[in-house]
Amino acid sequence: MRPGIPSTATDVEVLRAFEPIVRYTQGEKFFPMDVERYLRASSLWLYVPDGSDEEVIAEGELTMEGLVKRRDAPFGSLFYLRFIAPLDLQDSARALSGERQLTKRQHSEFHAGVGRLARGGLLPRLGDSLFSLSLLLRGKVPGATAAAAALKYAELREQDKKYIYQGRVVHQSGWTICQYWFFFAYNPWRSGFHGVNDHESDWEMISVYLYEEDGRLIPEWVAYASHDFHGADLRRRWDDRTDLKLEDGHPVVYAGAGSHASYFRPGEYQAEVPIPAPQRVRRLAEALGGFWRTTLGQGDETRRPLRIPFIDFARGDGLAIGPGQANEWTPNVLDETTPWLSEYRGLWGLYAQDPIAGENAPAGPMYERDGSPRPAWFDPLGFAGLAQVPPPPAELEVLKRECERLEARQSELNQLIAQETSILQELGVLLQSMRRSPHLARESARLETQAAAQAARLTGLRRERAENEAVLEVLQQQIERRRTGGGEDARTHIRHAAEPVPTSTMHFNRAAELWAALSISLLLIGLAVLILAAPGNVWGEIVILLIVFIVGESILRGTFVRTINRVAVILALIAVVVLFAQYWKLTVVALLVTLAAFLLYQRFRELRA
Repeated sequence: MRPGIPSTATDVEVLRAFEPIVRYTQGEKFFPMDVERYLRASSLWLYVPDGSDEEVIAEGELTMEGLVKRRDAPFGSLFYLRFIAPLDLQDSARALSGERQLTKRQHSEFHAGVGRLARGGLLPRLGDSLFSLSLLLRGKVPGATAAAAALKYAELREQDKKYIYQGRVVHQSGWTICQYWFFFAYNPWRSGFHGVNDHESDWEMISVYLYEEDGRLIPEWVAYASHDFHGADLRRRWDDRTDLKLEDGHPVVYAGAGSHASYFRPGEYQAEVPIPAPQRVRRLAEALGGFWRTTLGQGDETRRPLRIPFIDFARGDGLAIGPGQANEWTPNVLDETTPWLSEYRGLWGLYAQDPIAGENAPAGPMYERDGSPRPAWFDPLGFAGLAQVPPPPAELEVLKRECERLEARQSELNQLIAQETSILQELGVLLQSMRRSPHLARESARLETQAAAQAARLTGLRRERAENEAVLEVLQQQIERRRTGGGEDARTHIRHAAEPVPTSTMHFNRAAELWAALSISLLLIGLAVLILAAPGNVWGEIVILLIVFIVGESILRGTFVRTINRVAVILALIAVVVLFAQYWKLTVVALLVTLAAFLLYQRFRELRA
């Protein structure tokens, strides 16, 4: 029997009954905290469209009331918080040194193990290099900021060691939804764990979906916010033992190191970041990718074009917070009337002016960065793909009502089919009687048209009856399963499940690791040498250099045969394009002659037959 709680329980009691156990990765330095402590340690700033920033409230003077105070600002302005003040060179060096000492004191060293660059091929590493270079051109959070934030957060944590979630209970379409929002002072994914981005502050959330039956609230679904996944793929049913782990009735969450994304199973997950590109370029890349994978039978079905792979480490081997753990939660219940939640639409950390937003701090739970309402807040059912899913008791009633409607329709159809069959048979008798009377040809034609229409109508009714019978059988089976507590497969709704990278794919030798670190730089140096030393035939030499690098890597990674096959396919395609460009007239003539010969062969076969 599933756990439950009386439906008369308070919001705090409901949140406590199903609050998660979150397991972090060794090396994580930031954990869920209360927003008030963060505010007191931050300053409030205003960015105006002309590109200037103005400090509105200094650090140490900011309060909840000051945050939500009405202020006039030019159109297009943006309010944001700043947890770490700008650092000069001396401050940066001091912060980096202090963080190393903090890591030793906390025993929070992080070891990546198999480097993420060694797991992908040459092209993903080239994309990663371009992504890293893009940080020089776009707004980003300085590297030392993460170190300063870690020191500042450690000091705040020493003052108050509570781990806090912002809890919300909302009722929607027959569901009772518990949302657990986790606020972090910093997201050090890039600087601390070789990930995509750094930004001040971070909001993450998981939801538990309950239904009421016999005066009790019973859990049915759990949804975890995660990279690259949306809608139904975010949720698991309470009885899904493949993915969802429960400890004493509490769902277990494995948090990504630095990113704080939530996963159902421990492991290392490959996240993909889309490369900013025009829509036409995206469509072309997808079409070429489909041709490469489907038509030519090459490539990986799971790898999408114009995306850079990163690793999200969610090992669960670090600090654990939750019921039954050494560290437990302190809940803070909130709703739409909470002032800092509903009245402050700015960012909860530094606005780095990153054009693709990855390094900008997030807004709060109710709003997106642009101030628009956040779907996860106002539509928690749609967020997890549950908008069309009724609670189980309501589903049973829906099934019964639909069965009753179909059964009534079947009775109606049986009567209609009998009536329409009688009419069609009468028309058939009349037509048969007119066949020997030529002077009734016009009347016979009219009756034939009427009979054809009548036959089509009868066929439609019989088709509807047959389809209804099939639907009724399925609905009755579902009703029986619901009555007996069987239900449907817990995983039928999942299209793309987050899967940790199998350990079997992470066994690379030291040479492959070293090659992954050096290959892109060596390739660029090699290209520079070719341009200077042999400019006359540089394009051909560049192709040869690329092939040498690709084949050499395949030897280190143990994919030599597959790589040679792919290189051969690429060279064959290039050869076809070159031959067509050089001899397109002859190619077209040969194609026309071949088609003509084929058509002649087909026609002569018909004549002989």
